[in-house]
Amino acid sequence: MNQTLVITGARLLGDDSSDIVIERGVITEVGTGLTRAGARVIDAAGLVALPGLVDLHTHLREPGFEASETVLSGTRAAAAGGFTAVFAMPNTQPVADTAGVVEQELALGEAAGYATVQPIGAVTVGQKGERLAELGAMAGSRARVRVFSDDGFCVWDPLIMRRALEYVKAFDGVIAQHAQDPRLTAGAQMNEGVVSAELGLAGWPAVAEESIIARDVLLAQHVGSRLHVCHLSTAGSVDLIRWAKKRGVRVTAEVTPHHLLLTDDLVRDYDARFKVNPPLRTAEDVLAVREGLADGTIDIVATDHAPHPAENKACEWQAAANGMVGLESALRVVHQSMIATGLLEWSDVARVLSTAPARIGGLEGFGSLEVGGPAHITLYDPDLPGVFTEADLHGRSRNSPYLGRELPGRVQWTIHAGVPTVEDGVLVEQLDGRSAAR
Repeated sequence: MNQTLVITGARLLGDDSSDIVIERGVITEVGTGLTRAGARVIDAAGLVALPGLVDLHTHLREPGFEASETVLSGTRAAAAGGFTAVFAMPNTQPVADTAGVVEQELALGEAAGYATVQPIGAVTVGQKGERLAELGAMAGSRARVRVFSDDGFCVWDPLIMRRALEYVKAFDGVIAQHAQDPRLTAGAQMNEGVVSAELGLAGWPAVAEESIIARDVLLAQHVGSRLHVCHLSTAGSVDLIRWAKKRGVRVTAEVTPHHLLLTDDLVRDYDARFKVNPPLRTAEDVLAVREGLADGTIDIVATDHAPHPAENKACEWQAAANGMVGLESALRVVHQSMIATGLLEWSDVARVLSTAPARIGGLEGFGSLEVGGPAHITLYDPDLPGVFTEADLHGRSRNSPYLGRELPGRVQWTIHAGVPTVEDGVLVEQLDGRSAAR
């Protein structure tokens, strides 16, 4: 049974000081001067209270690639970063393209207890882009899948993309597209531009992303179905999403923390921690995606947490794997790029890192601090900066682009369904009363 908790003095969504009472894993009262006999009291004076963070784009690697990450290690990393739910991408082995595999992932998350794990199903069998996977079976399974993606593989065939959009419409599912024309990016090593020309590296042009987005928003409009654009990264992509939304297309989009902060200039040192797909773009693109997030064109921030063993990054640039870990650093990077710059308020952060991801993914019981709802809460100290180090990483991999970088703030408490997973800035090693609340 969950212990009664009383959180005192928290800045609710960054505003006025409030107390929050949690009983049996549920928020039962919000106000001031609240007490409960025998309750554990959490002094949250000065801390920003946010609904528990939700990541719509996480790679947990299990089953099949446990050297990089497991569901347990990945959800521990999530908790350390303030996340209470993560959507697990399907690029596992076997691929999450059947009801059996997504139910296995769900069970692994329930056993771990650090965060709710909601599987994402593959769009096509084996992510090969040839024929549709068992979308209906995954949707009807115990995992109740509502988001489908071929992850790092673009659903390039327009007919298959159309059929997928038509299929998921029946249960209000969404197709999450990795927008990358493979013919325009063959051999690409970084963003195509001035830096790639100077370094002599094959470029990944912005049009390879933008052309797929343009096609897919038109398909979504034609079908009347939901499209989600993964890790949008260019100024042109922002313009396309803005245009589509004005036309009433049912499209949503995400941006990663690293595309809000980092640029392709970092590639000059050939440090493979900065190799990612889509690649780091220009300063102009960074400004455009920040503005797109601020004005609501881009709906959410998603980490694209992509752990890799050390040997897959400690090699020459061309041979290195794409991807960065990002769960532990995401909130701090959003703080630096969006709050510190005046582009967002804390209530907006709650929207883009919790409420909207839960809504897009159809995950009930998340994204709110309302009385009567499950107690998924993140308490964040905005005034406690520090250098990001390996000690901040709690997964199996160390491929963070922020190591050695000063970042603002710290997650002080993460509470998942009434159970603290982070206490006073320290990850709880043994959970008392694990919760698999969905």
